Amino acid sequence: MSYFDVASSAPLHPVARQALQASLDEGWADPARLYREGRRARLLLDAAREAAADAVGCRPDELVFTSSGTRAVHSGTAGALAGRRRVGRHLIVSAVEHSSVLHSAEAHEGDGGTVTEVAVDRGGAVDPEAYAAALREDTALACLQSANHEVGTEQPVARVAEACRAAGVPLLVDAAQSLPWGRVEGDWSLLTGSAHKWGGPAGVGLLVVRKGVRFAAQGPVDERESGRAAGFENIPAIVAAAASLRAVRAEAAAEGARLRELTERIRARVPELVPDVEVVGDPVRRLPHLVTFSCLYVDGETVLHELDRAGFSVSSGSSCTSSTLTPSHVLRAMGVVSEGNVRVSLPFGTEEADVERFLDVLPGVVRGVRETLGAPVAGGDGAAEAVTVDALGMSCPLPVIELAKAIGRVRVGGTVTVLADDEVAAVDIPAWCWTQGQEYVGERPADHGVAYVVRRSS
Repeated sequence: MSYFDVASSAPLHPVARQALQASLDEGWADPARLYREGRRARLLLDAAREAAADAVGCRPDELVFTSSGTRAVHSGTAGALAGRRRVGRHLIVSAVEHSSVLHSAEAHEGDGGTVTEVAVDRGGAVDPEAYAAALREDTALACLQSANHEVGTEQPVARVAEACRAAGVPLLVDAAQSLPWGRVEGDWSLLTGSAHKWGGPAGVGLLVVRKGVRFAAQGPVDERESGRAAGFENIPAIVAAAASLRAVRAEAAAEGARLRELTERIRARVPELVPDVEVVGDPVRRLPHLVTFSCLYVDGETVLHELDRAGFSVSSGSSCTSSTLTPSHVLRAMGVVSEGNVRVSLPFGTEEADVERFLDVLPGVVRGVRETLGAPVAGGDGAAEAVTVDALGMSCPLPVIELAKAIGRVRVGGTVTVLADDEVAAVDIPAWCWTQGQEYVGERPADHGVAYVVRRSS
C-alpha cells in the first residue's frame, strides 16, 4: 500500500517513536514539582521547547505547546484579537485558510467582530498589495497560511508581514504544512503548527507569540504553558514532536529536492496520460511534496475508492467525497475544477517506483469511471442557436457532463443553458469553460435551481 496523504497526517517518524518510548519512562511526573521526578520531567519539557523554538526560529519563552494545531489556531486568534480589542475588532483572513482559521473568523463575527476575506488568484495565492489594501485602522489581527494544505501553493508571507508591520497589525501564520520544510520567512507575529503533519504524534500543537505582541488568553487559564494552554502537559508526546521536527528538518533539503522531482513528474505526465485534467496550484511557488489535479467527468469519491483498491491512499477536495456535498472552499476560491479532484502528498522516503505505478494505474481508473458515467466524446458540429439542458436533480459531475454533451449541438457563438440545482455547478461550470476555452456568460435564477449560460467559442 502506498500512502500518499501526509498533508492530512504523516506516519509516525522513527525518531518520534524512539523519543516517545524513552520519555514514557522519564517524563510522566509533574514538571511543576521540585522533587527528582518532577525536575526530570521539567528538563525534558524545556529541552523539547528549545528544540522546537530553534526549528521555528523564535525564543523558547515565546513558544507553548497545545493539544492540537487547531487548538493553537483558536487560542492564537482569540488571544490576539482580545489583546487588541481597544484598537478594533476587524480581522483579515485569506479565502483559502485552513478551516480552523475560518471557524475562528466565524466565531469572531458571531461575537460582533468584522472579517475581511482576501481573494486569491487561480494559483491559490493572495496578492500582497490586495492584502495590504484590506488593512484598516481598526484591524486587530491578520491571518495568512504559509502554504496551502490542499494545493500546496506557498503564500507571500514575508511581503504581507512587511505590510502588516508597517500598519502596526500582528500577523498570525498557520505554518502546519510548511514547518517540516523550513522556517517561515518574514517578520510575523504569531505562528501555529501541528506535530502530526511532520511525523510527530497527534495531539500536539504549538503556538508562538512574539514578545511585544498584545495577547490576552481567553477562557479559564492556569499556570502551565505561560497561561496560554491550560492542562497537564503530555510530555512524552511533546518530546516526540520536537524530536521528529528536528529529524525531518535534517532531511528536508535532500528529500525536498527528490520529492519535488517526483511531483513535477506527476504534474507533467498526468495531463499527458489522462485527457481533460487540470493541474491546480502554483507550479513554482509550492511545497515540494504535494500536487493536486482535477479530472473532468468523474465522480471523485469513486476515483478515490478505485485508487484505494489499487493500493494508493490519496485525498480529495471534491464535493462528492465530502459529507457536506459542497466543494472545497479552497478550490471554490481559486475558481478551478472541483470534480474528480485528487491530492497527492508524498511522505519522506517515497520510492520512484511507487510514483510510476500510480501513473500506470490512474488512467485506467479515470477511464473506467468516465465510461460508467457516460462522459462525452469531444467534438461536434452543431447548428443550433441555443440549447437548454435540464440537469435538475443531478449531482456532481453530471451537470458538467450534460453541458459537455450539449456544447457540440450549437454553432460557434450559440449558447447552452444548463438548469441545475446542485450548488457545485456554480463552481464547476465556469471552471469547465476555462479549461475548454468556452465563454461563461453568467447565471440567473430559474423556476427551479439556477440557469447557467455558456457560449460556444470554438
